[in-house]
Amino acid sequence: MQAEEAAIIIKTTLQKLFEPMMERISRRLANKLILLFSIIIILVVTSLTFISYGMLRKESVNSSIASTSNNLLLVGRNLESYLDGIEQLSLPQISYDEITYAILHESEDYASKMYVENYLKNLYFSRKDLEAIYLYVIKEHKYYYVTKENYNITVRVAEHPPIENLTWYKRALKSPNNRSYQSFVTDSVEKGDYPVNTDTSFMGYHRLLRSIASREPQAVLSLYFNSSVTDEIMKDVPFAEGEHLMYVSPDNDPFVVDDEDFFAKSAASGLLQQLSPAKGGQLTWSDEEEKYLVIYDINKKEGWKLIKPIPYKEIYEAATTTRKLNYSIGLLFLIASVILVSFISNRITSPLKNLSLQMKRFSTGSFDAEARVEGNDEIAYLSRHFNKMVEKTNELINERYKMKIVEKNAVLKALEAEINPHFLYNALQAISTKALKNNNDDIVEMVDNLALTLRYCISGRDVVQASEELRHIERYLALQKARFGNRMQVVYDWEESLKELRIPKLSIQTLVENCIKHALEKVSSTVTIRIEAHITPAYSVISVMDNGPGISPERLEQVLSSLQIQWEELGGDSAEDGGHESIGLKNLNTRLKLLYGEDAGLVISSDEYGTTMDMRLPRGGHGQHV
Repeated sequence: MQAEEAAIIIKTTLQKLFEPMMERISRRLANKLILLFSIIIILVVTSLTFISYGMLRKESVNSSIASTSNNLLLVGRNLESYLDGIEQLSLPQISYDEITYAILHESEDYASKMYVENYLKNLYFSRKDLEAIYLYVIKEHKYYYVTKENYNITVRVAEHPPIENLTWYKRALKSPNNRSYQSFVTDSVEKGDYPVNTDTSFMGYHRLLRSIASREPQAVLSLYFNSSVTDEIMKDVPFAEGEHLMYVSPDNDPFVVDDEDFFAKSAASGLLQQLSPAKGGQLTWSDEEEKYLVIYDINKKEGWKLIKPIPYKEIYEAATTTRKLNYSIGLLFLIASVILVSFISNRITSPLKNLSLQMKRFSTGSFDAEARVEGNDEIAYLSRHFNKMVEKTNELINERYKMKIVEKNAVLKALEAEINPHFLYNALQAISTKALKNNNDDIVEMVDNLALTLRYCISGRDVVQASEELRHIERYLALQKARFGNRMQVVYDWEESLKELRIPKLSIQTLVENCIKHALEKVSSTVTIRIEAHITPAYSVISVMDNGPGISPERLEQVLSSLQIQWEELGGDSAEDGGHESIGLKNLNTRLKLLYGEDAGLVISSDEYGTTMDMRLPRGGHGQHV
């Protein structure tokens, strides 16, 4: 629970610290762009750095393995040649029979003794790296030894206890090659061994001389070498700080080591037992403090091991340096990029900032706002259209202001003339009463129809039920019948379910007037006007048809074209557009679209057999029959 509470506290603290900063950054588009590009640059530089670091590490390891392996192989061959030379030196250089004979008779034959001494002197003079030579005669328990004393080479003879218990002697007895190597790196001189100066000698080589006939050991030739030759050979191995170098015998005895403590630690951990040709001359080994790449070469003839542990941190040093350099370059690149991105972002967002400021002014009622337009990009496009919008808004406001003034004037005029329709309606009622007293029924009917028609027209409603519109049409056509007589025939075919349909007031009258104008007024024969209403799957259709001469194709095209004019453009009709002859149809078509949507409207067709005008109202719309 405490851990969860601590995590919540940390999360809350971080939110309090970073939320204000992120809020400030998010206020400006330029800050978002700078943050975005900075993150992209950081990700790219970091990714490339890690990728290059990994590749350099791998390349450094491969390069170290290749170069060190080749170097160790060359040095190992030189050391192998050096050991071969020691072995050749230890073998009798003249006749084996002669030296064995001299060893057997040196105590009783002076010539044999001189032969042995001369043989040993010649051996000593043959090598510069020989520190001392010992020839132990087994049955006599004595040895000859050759050393340099006061710049003179002296051969001396001394008594010596039996050597059968010495380790190097036991190894020589067991060796199929009758020899053994003695290291002075970690081994101390055993009790009963020769008085060897281990400070100047790094290796002892012991050759067992046997009788050819009986194979019994007769003597042991011991050669002690200093490190002058091996140092010369080993200096060809590049050696850096932290690296180690070891030359180990097949029995894992060290003969050349740079750090005895390191050798002891690696030997105790079992490193030497892990070395084998099957592992390709390399492996990874770790101690408590360091991880090493161990590269080694194993002598194919006897199994001597030349080992070079290299710390991985030294191998990776170049990669690490390169990574630091990449980070430094990346940081400089980031700073330069942030400066460049900031400059470019501000240049890009400056028009947007100006546009935003002008929009803010516009939203507060400053209709003189105007955005600065620079260039031809998307921002310039937005600025130009914003300016057009402001200009259009000002025009609309001025137009609306003028309309309000006109509307107020109209209201005033309407108030002044409010008495006129009522006066006219009352006058018509008086005429009707007068005609009724004089038994003029036709005049009474006409005056009543005219009064009701006038009353219907001046009512304030814009949308009425179809049944009301039909009663108005009957009164209107009764007045027209008084004009045209029996030449005008009217037929009604209206579905009962559509009597409740809500339609624009005077809409059917507009269509009927068109039939009277283009049919009855142009011919002297009888014309039948058919008014009907029916339902289709998509529309409620009100049709007004006549069997007159029809409308000419040219005139019909003009009328249909006028119906396509937007409603805002109404009021500017000219003679070329048909003038007042088609404005009623255009107004009706516009009213239908405003009231019932773009799917509503007029459809007109005409030929020599008559004209059909359909008023289509989408089914299911506002106030429509479903």
